[in-house]
Amino acid sequence: MAGQSRKWMILVSTIWIQAFTGTNFDFSAYSSEMKKVLGISQVQLNYLAVASDMGKVFGWSSGLALMYFPLWLVLFMAAFMGLFGYGIQWLVIRNAIYLPYMLVFFLCLLAGCSICWFNTVCFVLCIKNFPANRALALSLTVSYNGVSAALYSLAGDAINASSSSLYLLLNSLAPLIVSIAALIPILRQPSVDPLPPEAVRSDSIMFLLLNVLAVLTGIYLLIFGSNTSDSTTARLLLAGAIFLLVFPLCFPGVVYARHWFHHTVHSSFHLRGFGFILVDDDDLELHKRLVSREASFNDRNGSLIDDGSEYKLGSQKCIDEDSRRCCEKMIEKDRLVILGEEHPAQVLVGRLDFWLYYIAYFCGGTIGLVYSNNLGQIAQSMGESSNTTLLLTLYSSFSFFGRLLSSAPDYVRSKLYFARTGWLIIALLPTPVALFLLAGLGNSMALRVGTALIGLSSGFIFAAAVSVTSELFGPNSVGVNHNILITNIPIGSMVYGFVAAIVYDGNAGRGLKLKFADSVACMGRQCYFLTFVWWGCLSILGLVSSLLLFLRTKHAYDAFERNRVLAEASQEAAE
Repeated sequence: MAGQSRKWMILVSTIWIQAFTGTNFDFSAYSSEMKKVLGISQVQLNYLAVASDMGKVFGWSSGLALMYFPLWLVLFMAAFMGLFGYGIQWLVIRNAIYLPYMLVFFLCLLAGCSICWFNTVCFVLCIKNFPANRALALSLTVSYNGVSAALYSLAGDAINASSSSLYLLLNSLAPLIVSIAALIPILRQPSVDPLPPEAVRSDSIMFLLLNVLAVLTGIYLLIFGSNTSDSTTARLLLAGAIFLLVFPLCFPGVVYARHWFHHTVHSSFHLRGFGFILVDDDDLELHKRLVSREASFNDRNGSLIDDGSEYKLGSQKCIDEDSRRCCEKMIEKDRLVILGEEHPAQVLVGRLDFWLYYIAYFCGGTIGLVYSNNLGQIAQSMGESSNTTLLLTLYSSFSFFGRLLSSAPDYVRSKLYFARTGWLIIALLPTPVALFLLAGLGNSMALRVGTALIGLSSGFIFAAAVSVTSELFGPNSVGVNHNILITNIPIGSMVYGFVAAIVYDGNAGRGLKLKFADSVACMGRQCYFLTFVWWGCLSILGLVSSLLLFLRTKHAYDAFERNRVLAEASQEAAE
């Protein structure tokens, strides 16, 4: 039983790590100050944001490090990369030292790489300690990565609200402190034994409670995360936020109490009759089937696979009958037949489904990330510089809510089944709405609403991507395949950011402008008008791409769900 308690302490530790290591989301809080100190153009500032995102290109290095070093050491290697990357930038922005632009670029790259290493450590901890509830553990912990900017905004107000450079100091120190706090649970990891169905149901209820607490944390940060009246109030509010992060430590005690109650009181209460069906036997079966699907598909001996092969023949007949229709050809040609079939990298890049998924991510979540990188200059150009912290908190909080919503398919599947690629379409919808709203109105209210919508959309996509990649292209290959997918982030950061910077600098040359040293600040709606229109059109392309992906994968999800229901019915009949 002590092992069960320790695994929940590990989950809380990953929540802490994720909550304080989303340091790339507060770039806009100090980007204007960085631009002024370095005396650089908007294009050069964009390259610094790209450097931070380029750290994801080197995410594979964390997996390589785990092959040779223990997990706790990799965690501290990530912490020290962030300490040096952000800490030296803090010295630069405080004019304590001078560094050429290329060295600052390298520091941003090093800091961005540290984020990927932290993420890898958290993924490994969740997958190893929660094999039956892997999807719920990942979605919950990844969600907390979205609150980092709101937490740092609250900490900045509590310490010195007038100092934007303070964010860099917090980015460098806070992850190291949290890593030290998480060290003992990580060193005392329990052995992982197969869980009976009753224990899987109990864990599901625990995840439900943790998600409710996460929602309360997000609401708290949204309401109190910015615009505090004074530093004393900010300190009290920061203490409240820390309490909400520490409170989940009570849950291991709940595990002990529940175990004692079950074995001592011998109540007649059974979880089998509980109204919520979260992971249950179905989710455990889903995980097992995804892992073994490729072998079962090759053998074609099982009854479920026989059904899948019959469905494939039916689909092939449909293709033959409608071969003259170009649209249906595109939807049905070489589409996925079953979920979870392993795709090596060389096979992955040859599939149309992967490139539709890549474009949907590239024209959806990545646009949201680039928007957050430019939020400081967007607010400044609209005369909202004083509200940058508020906007940062809005984006962070709604990104957090979007990440939490990404687990909705796992919670409502028993009552409302919908392919996960269909949820991706819904998640992408707010982005074009927000961007065209910003382009059309361009006032402070549009800025707030648009920022919230973009944060909600991108947060959902970031958190759901791991599950979608696993289901479509195989769980055993998800590490490599997901790293291939997220190469779109540095590419998009460079392309979208470069276009935004060119438009910004072009408009800074005429009309109202502010000059700081060698850098120029653009003022007015025109600074980002064309950028919003351009991004909005691209987000529609991402929406269309996600729709095609849904149409091409819907039959595979439907076949899998049908087989799952048949297997459940057979199991109940046997009992």
